[in-house]
Amino acid sequence: MASKKRNDAGNGSIRQRSDGRWEGRYTVGYTEDGKQKQNSVYGSTKREVRQKLTKILNDLQEGTYIAPTEMTVGDWLDIWLKEYKINIRKETWASYEQHIRVHLKPTLGKIRLNKLTPHQIQQTYNALVKERGLSPKTIKNIHGALHGALEQAKINGYLRINPSEGAVLPKIEKEPLQTMDSADVMDFLNAIKGDPYEYPLFVALFTGLRQGELLGLTWDCVDFEKGTLLINKQHNRAKGEKEFHFSNLKNSKARSLTVAAEVMNVLQLQKGQQEGWKDAAGELWDNAENLVFTTPNGRYVNNKTLYMNFKRIVTQLGMPDLRFHDLRHTFSVNSLQAGDDIKTVQENLGHSTAAFTLATYAHATQGMKRESANRMNDFIHKLQKENENRTQ
Repeated sequence: MASKKRNDAGNGSIRQRSDGRWEGRYTVGYTEDGKQKQNSVYGSTKREVRQKLTKILNDLQEGTYIAPTEMTVGDWLDIWLKEYKINIRKETWASYEQHIRVHLKPTLGKIRLNKLTPHQIQQTYNALVKERGLSPKTIKNIHGALHGALEQAKINGYLRINPSEGAVLPKIEKEPLQTMDSADVMDFLNAIKGDPYEYPLFVALFTGLRQGELLGLTWDCVDFEKGTLLINKQHNRAKGEKEFHFSNLKNSKARSLTVAAEVMNVLQLQKGQQEGWKDAAGELWDNAENLVFTTPNGRYVNNKTLYMNFKRIVTQLGMPDLRFHDLRHTFSVNSLQAGDDIKTVQENLGHSTAAFTLATYAHATQGMKRESANRMNDFIHKLQKENENRTQ
């Protein structure tokens, strides 16, 4: 027969169950008809249960108690994704969904939400690196999803602390930026002459547009009189989707670019070429989205098609490691070296802050600082020489 003894605090009790385990019961509130609502904690010894019970009773008294829940980590991740991530970009949502489905639920999904520990999370991240070979950047993204979900659980009162808070993430080694120098740029321009994608590649090189922004440019956002482009959307598809579509920019902030006259000339050529395609295609012409860069029948240009064409060209030029995004880096470095201030470059690129732009292109600005110091040195010498002439 189980023995029972009142806990010293007066609103909890400890007993030994028939299976040998010890149980501590405590009151968390009352129902509408005045009956007690009780929960239990368990342990292999009476001392263990007393310690747990004492902590719970103290939390109840201080108003910091959080009731245990049967909800698992997997349950909560599904709820978080469905109910709390409804106003984010499709691409971001798809990324979260994949990280949760592929990496988090298989390892942590069955653990009770309020039993999840920092060590379990750390073990998961370590295994994803060692056993699956995931990159530090991918681990950071997975952590971002888990940390966000657990932070919401904490806000909702399901957790007292966020157990992912202290996770140690693998260090992300920044890859050195790859850019083309003046000779490379000339070779590239010669190589794309007459290429089916000559015009979009030229515009990308001299505007710094991201690939999705380039392919999402529409004619209503091209102002030939002012020489400006309005960048307010991109054209791509999220992971798992079949169809390409317009979506918000990376930071959801539209920007206006005043571009070089040669860029506008190329866009005029593209417009003329597209009108010729339209006449040739007749009823088969389909550019309902009013895109600037299309196929000869008016359809959108597939991101992968443009990328593979770009890779073919740079490989032939002996630059096989160059990425499409490196056209953006080349534009940025050339802009800085041409004398554009960091704020202008930041706004052209659509970066959130000038500090980010400065940090990204620190290597280029170092050269600019040296040139500035040399100019100042020349100015000092000029002043010294003028002063000598005055005193003679």
